[in-house]
Amino acid sequence: MSHLTSSLQPDSHTEARMPETSIVCRAILFDLDGVLVNSLDSIERILREWATEHGLDGDEAVALSPGRRDIDIIRVLAPHLDAELATQEIVARERMDFSGLTTLPRTAELLNGLPSDSWAIVTSGTRTVAEGRLRAVGLPIPRVFVTAGDVTDGKPHPDGYLAAARMLGVAPEDAVVIEDAVAGAEAARAAAMRCIGVGDAFPGADSLAARVSGVDQLVVTSGPGGLTITLPAQRNG
Repeated sequence: MSHLTSSLQPDSHTEARMPETSIVCRAILFDLDGVLVNSLDSIERILREWATEHGLDGDEAVALSPGRRDIDIIRVLAPHLDAELATQEIVARERMDFSGLTTLPRTAELLNGLPSDSWAIVTSGTRTVAEGRLRAVGLPIPRVFVTAGDVTDGKPHPDGYLAAARMLGVAPEDAVVIEDAVAGAEAARAAAMRCIGVGDAFPGADSLAARVSGVDQLVVTSGPGGLTITLPAQRNG
């Protein structure tokens, strides 16, 4: 459950803000791309290159990609292609290209400060590519790591997040998801988990417990009762 703590009080020189928020949970489930690793430019570039070579619309491929597995993108974008073979082609490019990847300040500190049994990564990417991206930016590999090949149905289905919670031994209501894509937020909601949205990708905040610009805004403390995620005061409106 979540609760509110004292807030920054607005004055004549500041905009009104919502109270600082603290969310109590037992586990944090992170999406990878766009949340822990700034890899979206690389993903879009590779998708456009692949789509162009196959005579497909690169813009449509990119529009379909947030939060989704490559195989699910191909099934919608190019149902005439062998989806598994086409996925292998994209993954082969991704495995060879980790250039330009970055992470936000404090991300490594955040992850390294969490107990290993209290966090996981749930990504629509393959394990090889996901681990390569983490290593490229110096982030730790989690003990619980759910990737594209570990689930039958990718996001927005809840399978990945439910699997991660199960492996960590926590109930869905005790897990908080950190996501940057609508498909991922829908997966969290379908799993009956609270979701903190990262960035401005969401058309609305009704389904979100909170929204932050980046994971570097999260302050997480652990104690006997689990984890407490403290978020900065939110702008009112």
